[in-house]
Amino acid sequence: MASFIDRLLGGGGRSRALRADTAPEPAPAMERKASRAAVFAMAGLGRPVWTPRDYTALAREGFQRNAVVHRCVRLIAESAASVPLLLKDGRREYDAHPLLDLLARPNPRETGTTLLEAAYGHLLIAGNAYVEAVMLDGAPRELYALRPDRMRVVPGPNGWPAAYDYGAGGQSVRFRQEGDVPPILHLRLFHPADDHYGLSPMEAAAVALDIHNASAGWNKALLDNAARPSGALVYAGPDGASLTDAQFERLKGELEAQFQGAANAGRPLLLEGGLDWRQLSLTPAEMDFMETRAAAVREIALAFGVPPLMLGLPGDSTYANYAEANRAFWRQTVIPLVRRTAQALAHWLSPAVGAGQGLVLEPDLDCVEALGTEREALWRRVSAADFLTDDEKREAVGYGRRSAGGRAGERT
Repeated sequence: MASFIDRLLGGGGRSRALRADTAPEPAPAMERKASRAAVFAMAGLGRPVWTPRDYTALAREGFQRNAVVHRCVRLIAESAASVPLLLKDGRREYDAHPLLDLLARPNPRETGTTLLEAAYGHLLIAGNAYVEAVMLDGAPRELYALRPDRMRVVPGPNGWPAAYDYGAGGQSVRFRQEGDVPPILHLRLFHPADDHYGLSPMEAAAVALDIHNASAGWNKALLDNAARPSGALVYAGPDGASLTDAQFERLKGELEAQFQGAANAGRPLLLEGGLDWRQLSLTPAEMDFMETRAAAVREIALAFGVPPLMLGLPGDSTYANYAEANRAFWRQTVIPLVRRTAQALAHWLSPAVGAGQGLVLEPDLDCVEALGTEREALWRRVSAADFLTDDEKREAVGYGRRSAGGRAGERT
């Protein structure tokens, strides 16, 4: 294996790939920081519980080969990663904090948006996402999103995850879930029948995904090979005679050479010797097939929580217009995903960077353009409420009370 996972090693800012046959250079413990995934260590905690899902197959058949799944995953992941996060302690909001700095620049190679987009993408495809924290002097200094197909849960005696095994290239490293900040944050979607792994929306829509992919292959075969004829040649020879084998093969060869394929579509036939052309139409079964394909697309979108109107699907009248569909998409799909991820990150990292404070990460909904109409309506209703004081109005729209000598619009 040329490289396992490259990480920054030490304060010099240089990165390198750890080769399987090269031992890491010795360095003082307090001066060295790197991803644990670059160290191959085995320990005897117990046998890992392997995920029952095939992440590679879901990624290949869904995200890589299906345009609907690809768009759903990218739309949700990119939208969720673009939402700024606010750090609060009670009513106080921080403009500068080590946790905000870490989330803005989680590692030398990625921005916070890139890291969160990868985590959201893993979560939607696999139902699981893993984030590694690289510790230095007891504080998290770097964050990395790890591939879920390489991660395995190692349950402890009580059934809860005691460690995680990350493997690639035939080698493995074990992350023990110890310390104030465990090295791995496991994000997972709800699964009613699994204690350790989440359920991917793609797996819930697996039947619809297979139908849509199979129908795409069927349509491609029609274009390539003219699999369904648009009509039939009927031979009405004298006294019920049929074509000889030589005549049949010659006629078949001429049809394949001159009338088959997209390039020859619409070319007229020149008939002779008792041949007659009879037009064929779509059968009821074929028309049902087309409707089944459209239903599969909507079922995939339903599993991901994306309004079909936002995917450009015709014939969908659930929403009055695109703006309503976009607002429903943000309220029902994106914002809940961002909230649960932000809460998990704050709960995971605050013991090391919060110094005992009750830190909370929340999405900044004022920066979401799709919710601008709702925000303006709220401000109008609050402004017209004469029975509220100025401080109560500020709290109602998400701002703290005005501090002594503070200006309107400042958050405390």
